[in-house]
Formats: sequence, structure tokens, C-alpha cells
Amino acid sequence: MQIRVYYEDTDCGGIVYHTNYLKYCERARSELFFSKDSMPNTDSIGLVVRHITADFLDSARLGDLLIVKNSITKLGKSSVIFKQDIYLRDKIIFSADVKLACIDIKTKKIVRIPDKIRYILEKYNAKC
Repeated sequence: MQIRVYYEDTDCGGIVYHTNYLKYCERARSELFFSKDSMPNTDSIGLVVRHITADFLDSARLGDLLIVKNSITKLGKSSVIFKQDIYLRDKIIFSADVKLACIDIKTKKIVRIPDKIRYILEKYNAKC
């Protein structure tokens, strides 16, 4: 997924504010579902961030064009782990491992990933 860095993404020095890299990763994960005319949740089930390990390797600036690449490193019964890298030209500037857990939105208890969501994740994982 390509993302252009806009003024709103930067600090007063024109450098991307650190939390925006997490937003870019979230957008790329969501786009995986949107590109399949689907949603990353249902009325009662959602994928929520359980754990993130992130490395800030370099910085992007106003006007830069970034590429966010996703891969799935583990797909469990109720969770999925994404490896997400953000590139500036051919250089990785941000890398994260993001574990998502599937929960019942009302009870906030962990549940199995619904078949519809699992199908999209499995198809995407087969491409990686």
C-alpha cells in the first residue's frame, strides 16, 4: 500500500510523527479486507491489537511516498501476527510485528476468528 506523507503527519520539523507509522500499518491491514469488498470485523466480532513490537529505523519527511508491506507470520485459531515493514524508496524505515486477537465486542472475550475473516487471511497468507 502506498501512503503519501502530508503536512498533518509531521511535526514542526517536517518529520513524520512516530505514532503515524502505527496508523499507516493499521490502514494497510484494513485495506487487505477493503480490497476484497469486506470488513475486518463483523457486527459482534473484531480484531484488536494485543501486542506490538516496533523498530523505528529511520524517518520519513513531508512529501515522501511510503510503501507499507504486510505479511502474516502466524495465523492461529483466535489470533494473527502480521509482520509490517514501511519502506522509503528501497530502504526499510519502520518494522513492526503486530499480534491481533479476535474478540467478541460485547463480552470482550477471545473467540475463534470467523470463517469469512479467516478465509481472507488465509488467501492473503498464501500470496505472501
